[in-house]
Amino acid sequence: DIRYCKLEIFLPESHLEAVRRALERVDAGHIGRYDRCLSYSPVTSCWRPLPGAEPYLGTPGECYTGPELKVEVTCPTERVDRTVEAVKQIHPYEEPVINVIPLYRVGL
Repeated sequence: DIRYCKLEIFLPESHLEAVRRALERVDAGHIGRYDRCLSYSPVTSCWRPLPGAEPYLGTPGECYTGPELKVEVTCPTERVDRTVEAVKQIHPYEEPVINVIPLYRVGL
């Protein structure tokens, strides 16, 4: 029985605070007697918007490479759908990358 999962959320740095607030509203990152727990780190990402796409960054048909942040946060598996939806509501990308990874153990 997997009780927790980790979300990896890729986003432009300009939206870190909005994502942080959205995660706080759904109580993601609550671990024991701590809340608002998350990590973020800079990454370099690349993608090519295909014809018909309306990218926040980049131009359809051209490969885009640029800086992003990867935000990592833990949440109970039972609230993962609600948490992903909260992030999607404020995320600027047409197709946000939000990876959900089951966690075998948390806070050993």
